[in-house]
Amino acid sequence: MSESTNSGGLNEYISHHLTHNTINVFGGQFHLDSWLVALVLGLIFVAWFAFYARKATAGVPGKGQAFVELVFEFIDGQVKDTFHGDRRSITPLALTIFMWVVFMNTMDLIPLDLPGWLVQTIAGEETAHHTYMRIVPTADLNTTFGLSFGVFFILIGHALAAKGGLGFGKELLTAPFHAHGFMAIVLAPVNLAMNIIEWLVKPVSLGMRLFGNMYGGELVFMLIAGLMASWITMAPGIVANAAWAIFHILIILLQAFIFMILTVVYIAGARESH
Repeated sequence: MSESTNSGGLNEYISHHLTHNTINVFGGQFHLDSWLVALVLGLIFVAWFAFYARKATAGVPGKGQAFVELVFEFIDGQVKDTFHGDRRSITPLALTIFMWVVFMNTMDLIPLDLPGWLVQTIAGEETAHHTYMRIVPTADLNTTFGLSFGVFFILIGHALAAKGGLGFGKELLTAPFHAHGFMAIVLAPVNLAMNIIEWLVKPVSLGMRLFGNMYGGELVFMLIAGLMASWITMAPGIVANAAWAIFHILIILLQAFIFMILTVVYIAGARESH
């Protein structure tokens, strides 16, 4: 049973858990909690996979190496089916995106009050009450947009590498309405506007889709926590929490897969000509 739910009501409880731990950076609010958790999880992924990559053997692999190889082969298979070119740089990117997003999404399964309980245990109840910590980076729009616009710049890089600066610029002005002579000049602004919209929709949709699903899942956990504020609704709350957690595992994996596979699809499209 949550003490904060009892003392301040469900609205205050949810408001507290939706508040980021921020610092001022160049006059703006920087979400320190999202950045720190995402960084730590990214480093854990790199250290984990690098460890088994270095000690990999040609013989019968251990359980850890077998799992890493299974994940790598799954991602490589998905990339092979989607991207018909040299995938030596694409598969590592897809693997990093998938595992990093899975790690960040999985933080939603950690009990809401665990960080607060740890702070209370170490620093005291008063400190815990005034400490904010959101531990699901992908429930923060800054994180998902950071990831998606990172992908956006990677797409630009692939388009330039495949078509060159002049070829990419020409495509922006001549597609999708191909014309000749005077009409080509007339339609160039229209083509440019449509291409800019098409390019910007990709990162926006990537970021919003991941954020919406994870923010919604986080909010459901908070609402279910309200059932545990009373002994009468404690049992239904536990059942609902367990059921939602099991279902949410599917969302965690599916959203990571969608983000990864759409990135590969967008890269393949960026390297192709209209």
